[in-house]
Amino acid sequence: MNETVICAVGNVATQPVHREDERGHVARFRLAATPRYWDREKAVWQDGHTNFFTVCTRRSLAANVAASLSVGDPVVVHGRLKVRTETRDGQTRSDADIEAVAVGHDLARGTSAFRRTTRTEAATPHDAGAGAARQAPAAPPAAAWTRPGAPPGAPPGAPPGAPTGVPDDPWGVHPPAGALLT
Repeated sequence: MNETVICAVGNVATQPVHREDERGHVARFRLAATPRYWDREKAVWQDGHTNFFTVCTRRSLAANVAASLSVGDPVVVHGRLKVRTETRDGQTRSDADIEAVAVGHDLARGTSAFRRTTRTEAATPHDAGAGAARQAPAAPPAAAWTRPGAPPGAPPGAPPGAPTGVPDDPWGVHPPAGALLT
């Protein structure tokens, strides 16, 4: 089936609402996307029409959205566009929803500090699929490679900048073999 996949850039217009139901985590927020253009005659930036989208996220993305986003944050949302049309009191109304696959801060407009989440439970049935956790048989504790200041894969107690033990990893960015991958 063909789906319309879009990437929308804008600001978080409402505080994300997070809940957990029988199918897992769900978070929703409104996204305001306003195009700007340069008006040569007036020599000023002009705002275009603001489009509002309801963004729906599920599973671990929902939990991370609820913990990371606030009203006014500039974000980039990638997902499937769904347009709903309904008639109320004789008037037809259309709403645009985005079923998000990825949400992140817009780094063209500011900085962000990424913190990797760790999986404390085994994957549940509603998390099965593309985003489900995969675990190698001999996984070291996640804290061994998420410790602040230590490169990923550094042995416990190693000072910051210590080699990871991965031979072709000069920057120390790869997790150790058998680490929990999400």
